[in-house]
Amino acid sequence: MDRPLYDGDIFADYFQIYLRDEAHPDLPDDYSDEVMTHRLMVGSHGIVMHTARNMEVPVRVKWASQRPDSDLEAFQHVVEAGFLCPTGRLILAGMTDAEETAPLLSVDAGPLGVRLSALGLDTLSEDGLEGQDRYLLQLWPAAETGTLRVLKGWQSA
Repeated sequence: MDRPLYDGDIFADYFQIYLRDEAHPDLPDDYSDEVMTHRLMVGSHGIVMHTARNMEVPVRVKWASQRPDSDLEAFQHVVEAGFLCPTGRLILAGMTDAEETAPLLSVDAGPLGVRLSALGLDTLSEDGLEGQDRYLLQLWPAAETGTLRVLKGWQSA
């Protein structure tokens, strides 16, 4: 059963939004070309997703009791990974957001699977400020935190 955790806009300053365990402030920082193409950096206690715009972007976060089916037809880009969330509380924020006012999401404590699905990546205005890009993060309890898997990759033209 899916449970919505967040549905709103987040300011993707530096084209990035993160989701991390409340007690573990260190974020992944591998800015290799490969990682940037995957649009997801994975660390031991969180992720950084890379957006198409350096603006407020719509983000939905959902919790599932098990790994949800992926609707690859509905999205341009889909990647999965995993990280640890020992507290069961996740902070969702843009890189320059004040964490004390950022959404705090409650999940099951332990290893989490995470899937980033994105669409509208090809709808940006010429100046890159407007667009219909949208991002869905799906979370579920996982047996382990595995490596990043690209289920469907999107490359800009």
